[in-house]
Amino acid sequence: MNIEAKVKVWDPLVRIFHWTLVSAFVIAYVTEEEFLSLHVWAGYTVLSLVFLRILWGFVGSRYARFTDFVYSPQTVKQFLLDTVRLRAPRYLGHNPAGGAMILVLIIALLLTSLSGLAVYGVEDSAGPLAGMLAGTGEFWGDVFKGMHEFFANFTVFLVLLHVAGVIVESLIHGENLVSAMWHGYKRRTN
Repeated sequence: MNIEAKVKVWDPLVRIFHWTLVSAFVIAYVTEEEFLSLHVWAGYTVLSLVFLRILWGFVGSRYARFTDFVYSPQTVKQFLLDTVRLRAPRYLGHNPAGGAMILVLIIALLLTSLSGLAVYGVEDSAGPLAGMLAGTGEFWGDVFKGMHEFFANFTVFLVLLHVAGVIVESLIHGENLVSAMWHGYKRRTN
């Protein structure tokens, strides 16, 4: 495909954010308590990246902005129905389902990270919430730990849905979306 047939969709910040987030989340998920220091730093990385992505959603490039990919629930529902019928329209940026997934993933990652900070504060008297949560007792440690594990596993479920959606959309439109998230380009036309 020549350069005239391509359009730059994903800016470097979005691409670096995406793959760094994938790496940090995987590291945090697989290390858990066995390598607490690594787990904590991976969690801080996830939280920092999510805050950066929220900011970039307001001030970033065209396809990175929330205004480009946040659709009404009815539009998302119709897009999903069209996808099941293999008639979903192609979008240069995120499609309505992908946009909804980004929002849900951001919320899940925030809740995973914040509950992790709470666990760290209660159980280890460490981290930015330690002063507020240290010494609050085993009950709150168990509550926050349960929340943290739930949201971490829920995020894994969302990631699997996201990957399935990427595969389906890639097949429907004959386009390698993983590659596009790596180099930033998509083909200009259908």
